[in-house]
Amino acid sequence: QVQLVESGGGAVQPGGSLRLSCAASGTPFSSLNMAWFRQAPGKERESVASITRNGRETYYADSVKGRFTISRDNANNTVYLQMDRLEPDDTAIYYCGADSWRVWSLLYDWWGQGTQVTISS
Repeated sequence: QVQLVESGGGAVQPGGSLRLSCAASGTPFSSLNMAWFRQAPGKERESVASITRNGRETYYADSVKGRFTISRDNANNTVYLQMDRLEPDDTAIYYCGADSWRVWSLLYDWWGQGTQVTISS
């Protein structure tokens, strides 16, 4: 089993930056693909970014490409999401996910509890 804990959410103004962190435990971190998802009120959950086990490949939703960067530190069992040039439409609960096989999917095996990100003036 895998336990995931997100942190780093908060409220910022449009154009600002935020870095989310997700700490994993329970299963060797280097065996897991990792991803970030988000869900805004009244909206469906969407994939934001994902990264493969060794970090060699990354994938992004078109809406965040060029603004968000996913990275991982396998030595510290942590995946990050650096969010720059934030927009009001980025407001959502952001979830960390882990999967032993899937890379780009809404069917990830394990999920964190989520962290709120609010972008407003």
